[in-house]
Amino acid sequence: MSFVEYNDSIRDGDVAIIYQSHDNMMSVKVQQGAQTQTRYGVIRHSSDLIGRPYGSKVTCSKGGWVYVLHPTPELWTVTLPHRTQILYTTDIATITMMLELKPGSVVCESGTGSGSLSHAILRTIAPTGHLYTVEFHQQRAEKVAEEFKEHHVDHLVTVKNQDVCKDGFGVAGVADAVFLDIPSPWEAVGHAKTALKKQGGRVCSFSPCIEQVQRTCEALAEQGFQEIDTLEVLLRVHDVRTVSLPMPDFGTETPAKILADNPQEAPQNNSAAVTLKTTTVPRELPGHTGYLTFATKPRT
Repeated sequence: MSFVEYNDSIRDGDVAIIYQSHDNMMSVKVQQGAQTQTRYGVIRHSSDLIGRPYGSKVTCSKGGWVYVLHPTPELWTVTLPHRTQILYTTDIATITMMLELKPGSVVCESGTGSGSLSHAILRTIAPTGHLYTVEFHQQRAEKVAEEFKEHHVDHLVTVKNQDVCKDGFGVAGVADAVFLDIPSPWEAVGHAKTALKKQGGRVCSFSPCIEQVQRTCEALAEQGFQEIDTLEVLLRVHDVRTVSLPMPDFGTETPAKILADNPQEAPQNNSAAVTLKTTTVPRELPGHTGYLTFATKPRT
């Protein structure tokens, strides 16, 4: 099992995703003799998981059933153990596109946090790219390094436990892109410029507050970055409903003639109706996660 390659069957030691419903999933480490409790009963790893194909429908001890899915960065994002606030797929997709990541890209990231974005980056830059990720907190750095090894992507990533604002990324002139998710990204802009290749590259900073964005943009401009843009990704969900509308029975005469002659006596027989689909949007949009600031290092 690897987050960047697909295996057909579940093996001892794999990380699998237990799908109970769209809003109820969890990740489990498959182990001989282990059990996992779900809302539908117990899953026994030895008999119910190991050796079965990914995507299998597994019956639990209470008679209910779940699906066992192969892990992906998107599924890991919604099931990972939170050690910090994380980035979700909407922002991750924008970051991956705007940083122009592709197989073979070299990326520097800080901070690593719970590794949500890291897994998406690794899937994008595999099989020949590399991620240098920096985490200030020692325990978080050790834990995410352990997860990378369990997910069989550790050959694509180097984890460093240091302060990026003081010590940088530990590399120079190698990165195609740099991502910053730290409280004071403006203090790391100079180190980001150092890490980027001489022929240019892209940088992205994620900040929840506009005051952070302002200081970061000033630092980017002072360091000679160009094409500085800030955007906010908002998700608006449309609720699709089936609606039945009554149609008046106007008899043999046309509706226009009836209403023209006797508008106050138009028949109101609701025996006929037309069915159609419509959409509604929420009145409130609580979707702010943060601001994404992008910039380009000019070629030198």
